[in-house]
Amino acid sequence: QLQLVESGGGSVQPGGSLRLSCAASGFTLDYYGIMWFRQAPGKEREGDSCISGGSTNYADSVKGRFTISRDNAKNTVYLQMNSLKPEDTGIYYCAALRSTALQALCVTGLFKLSLLNPDYWGQGTQVTVSS
Repeated sequence: QLQLVESGGGSVQPGGSLRLSCAASGFTLDYYGIMWFRQAPGKEREGDSCISGGSTNYADSVKGRFTISRDNAKNTVYLQMNSLKPEDTGIYYCAALRSTALQALCVTGLFKLSLLNPDYWGQGTQVTVSS
């Protein structure tokens, strides 16, 4: 069974940090681009970051604060989130892109969900930033 499982969400105060994990089972992440999306209450799902091979890119709202990385030996992708703000609150989903063409778009900063249409999704993990 092909599956992505997120973990690491929680509640933090503004300025705090969290590290999210996205673990794959049933397939190897090496050949996939991986994205993190955030869905705030009542809003559409938006892409925050992308990693394909050794290349990464980020939405302007998280640049300098979030870092996406991968550990191929553990078949896991991480999102280190620092200097968290209340507007970072939402459900965070990881998603896998199989197409190399879409991976190339992703690392240029094109995060439009309707265009990328990832092949696999995790179930999401809640992040709440509040004082």
